[in-house]
Amino acid sequence: MNKDQLKYPIKFTPILKEKIWGGNKLNLLFNKSAKNNIGESWEISDVDSNISIVDSGLLKGKSLTQLIIFFKEDFIGASVYKTFGNNFPLLFKFIDAKEDLSVQLHPNDQLAKERHNSFGKTEMWYILDTDEDAKLILGFNTLIDQNVYQKHLFENTLSEILQYKKVKKGDSFFIETGTVHAIGAGVVLAEIQQTSDITYRIYDYNRPGLDGELRELHTDLAINAINFESKKEKLEYKDEINIPVNLCKSKYFHTNKLSISNLIKRDLSLIDSFVVYMCLEGDGEIIANNYSEIFTKGDTLLIPAIIKNINIKTQSAIFLEVYIP
Repeated sequence: MNKDQLKYPIKFTPILKEKIWGGNKLNLLFNKSAKNNIGESWEISDVDSNISIVDSGLLKGKSLTQLIIFFKEDFIGASVYKTFGNNFPLLFKFIDAKEDLSVQLHPNDQLAKERHNSFGKTEMWYILDTDEDAKLILGFNTLIDQNVYQKHLFENTLSEILQYKKVKKGDSFFIETGTVHAIGAGVVLAEIQQTSDITYRIYDYNRPGLDGELRELHTDLAINAINFESKKEKLEYKDEINIPVNLCKSKYFHTNKLSISNLIKRDLSLIDSFVVYMCLEGDGEIIANNYSEIFTKGDTLLIPAIIKNINIKTQSAIFLEVYIP
């Protein structure tokens, strides 16, 4: 491998996850799989045993790990490599909830490191499609403490204190670690998160998993991981055409929404990071260093840090644009 091989927009093969709550919308919307219980498509992943493989171009067949180890800062950026080394810091997903997901939370960096030798799991959601009256669970509907929470948990009345939010296409949310949350039935979304698969389930509707057994709950682990004062943050923004609109700025990732109506040029020279484009609508091509990569709705492309300028050519498309600050 050499640096010249790195100078193009990279697609990876999606890693599809069957879930008891999964449906068929990832196929209907994005042509991901004809199976009817695909709950998640992991677009770019460095999670153990779920390492993404390049699907196109000069580096086809190489793993995400191989690219980082060989190309280092040319692939992920000097500051990113200094902080994370050979670990890719983010996980990108599309999620289809045909049924309600379990009520859950994720540990912060400190707890995740101590307990699991993992990153924490800060994440954000962008709503892509909903059934009528689809909802999310985000935190509690009143200020409570650990004692009140445990009382409701013991009495099986947790649903009485959860905060339900009706959602629509285009809504976006930032989910702090420690926030009790769940994706409700009928929601399809894009998720950007720290590289982690650590989830503490606290309620799962007493339903069996794919193996017919009740899924494990993590109520003991969760009790010290819940942030009872977490912000349940809906991300407010105003749509613009051909101008990046910031949705989220955190120390873990920055996310812009990019709605395009013609050819635009993106100067990435001030970003010391890889940049990921998740295509939510439309089709076209991304051009870099005389290389062209076709995209369509549901595609996710990674622009290596060595690339400082790209052209996006389309009649109409919408992206999430993500990078490490």
